[in-house]
Amino acid sequence: MKLHEHQSKEIFARYGIPTPKGKVAYDAESAREIAKEIGKPVVVKAQVLVGGRGKAGGVKLAKTPDETEQHAENILGMTIKGLPVRKVLIDPAVPNKAEIYLGIVVDRAQGAPVMMASSAGGMEIEEVARVSPEKIKRETIDPVLGLQAYQARALGYRIGLDKKLVPEFAKIAMALARVFADTDASLVEINPLFITAEDSLVAADGKLVLDDSALDRHHDLEMLRDPDEEQDAEREARRAGLSFVKLDGNIGCMVNGAGLAMATMDVIKFYGGEPANFLDIGGGAKADKVAAALRLILADTNVKAVLLNIFGGITRGDEVARGIVEALNQVKTDVPMVARIVGTNAEEGRKILANANMQTASSLEEGARMAVEIAKGSN
Repeated sequence: MKLHEHQSKEIFARYGIPTPKGKVAYDAESAREIAKEIGKPVVVKAQVLVGGRGKAGGVKLAKTPDETEQHAENILGMTIKGLPVRKVLIDPAVPNKAEIYLGIVVDRAQGAPVMMASSAGGMEIEEVARVSPEKIKRETIDPVLGLQAYQARALGYRIGLDKKLVPEFAKIAMALARVFADTDASLVEINPLFITAEDSLVAADGKLVLDDSALDRHHDLEMLRDPDEEQDAEREARRAGLSFVKLDGNIGCMVNGAGLAMATMDVIKFYGGEPANFLDIGGGAKADKVAAALRLILADTNVKAVLLNIFGGITRGDEVARGIVEALNQVKTDVPMVARIVGTNAEEGRKILANANMQTASSLEEGARMAVEIAKGSN
C-alpha cells in the first residue's frame, strides 16, 4: 500500500525528520489561501501515487498566491498515468544548493533491509543505478539491532557530505530507519533530501510503501489508503481475503498457495499461453471464497479459459471439489474450465468435478496444455 507524499512526510515529521511545513488543498481557492498563509514562493505538487509527476506538469513553482491558484487549478484538472489528481500539496519553496537521495528497501538476497544513499538526489534511483552505479552507497541494516549510528555516519562521509552536515544526516538516517521498522514498510524514501542554502537538511519529498501483510497491525495507516490506487478487482479481492493481481493474458488462474500460483503461471507461459491473473485463494477453499475468486476471474472479459490448480494438503481434495461445484452454482458461466487436483483424496475430487462436466487433468503440465489449447481455440 502506497502513501501520498504529504502523508509520508507527516509521518517523517513525527520522527524528527525536518520537512517543509506545507498543507494540502483540494481546490484552487484553498491553494491560494495556503500560499498567502505561507507568505513566500511555494511549490504546487500533484498528490497522485505514480512517478513522473514533474515531467507530466504536476509540480510547479509559484511566486505569488495568484500564481499558486492558477497552477492548482491546472493541476487539479489533470490525469497522470491514468490516475486523477484530486489534491495538491502546497509546500514552501526551499532554496537549496544540492540534492541527496536516501532510502531503505528490503534486500531479499540478504534477508535484511538495506539503506541506500547517493549524492545524485532528485533523480529516480533506478536511473542513478543505470547511469552511475558507483554513486549509490549501501549499508545493510541488522533486522534485530537496526541501523547503527556508525553506519549512518559512514554513509554520510561516503557520499561526500561536508563533515559538519554528517551528524544531522546521521540523525535523519536513524529516524528513517525507525520509520521503516515501525510501519512495517517495504520501501521508504526521501528524494530529494535538500542541502539548503543555510547548510541544513530538509526532506523535500517523501515516499512510503507499506507491506499489505502487516496492515492488521496498523489500522491507522490502512485508513490512509487511496481508493484510486487500486483497481476494482483488487479492491474486491482484498475484501474477500484473496491475493489477486490482474495481468494481461487470457487464461484465468485459481490456485491455493502463492508459490504454486507462481509455478502455475510459469507453466502456462511455458506452453505458449498468457495468464490473466495471479490469484491465491489460500487454505480452505470453501465455496464462498471459491465463488468470490471465480467472480474476480470471470469479470475479466479477456479470459477464455480458467485453470484451477489445487493441492490438497491440510484441505482434502474432495472438499475442494465440492466447494468448486457449489461455487459454480452461484457463478454461472460458459467459460471452459480445467481442474487439476492432487494430494489428499485427489481421485475423489476429480470424480466429483468430472461428474459436474468439468475437464480434469492429472498433472499441472496436462492442465496447462489443455487450458492453453482451449484459449487459443477460442480466439
